[in-house]
Amino acid sequence: MAEDFSQDPRVYFAAERTFLAWIRTGLALMGFGFVVARFGLFLRELGIAKPEFHVRSSGFSVYSGAALILLGVIINITSAIRHVTVIEELKRGADTIARPSRSALVVAVLLAILGAAMVIYMFAMW
Repeated sequence: MAEDFSQDPRVYFAAERTFLAWIRTGLALMGFGFVVARFGLFLRELGIAKPEFHVRSSGFSVYSGAALILLGVIINITSAIRHVTVIEELKRGADTIARPSRSALVVAVLLAILGAAMVIYMFAMW
């Protein structure tokens, strides 16, 4: 028989910490995406100001930066929905501990794909 965690405040605090960790992850991805997107603009401006550097920007940084920003937004929205769901399940006494986090798996796969695309792009432009 499963234990009833619905009255234990530590479980709710753990859920809150997990939610805040996801929010931090989403904000970090949005911030990093903004930096990546603006780096392409920096390279374009550098090429205009100093033509002897032969700097060129293909626009890939804008697309990958926008993808990171969008991923951060999606993470924040889905983490809020997941947090509300977990709290409701805890109130009902459901066993929410034994399930893997689909959100974490999706984020890991998407970041791996984006990272692989960046590596391929770097070697293609080299």
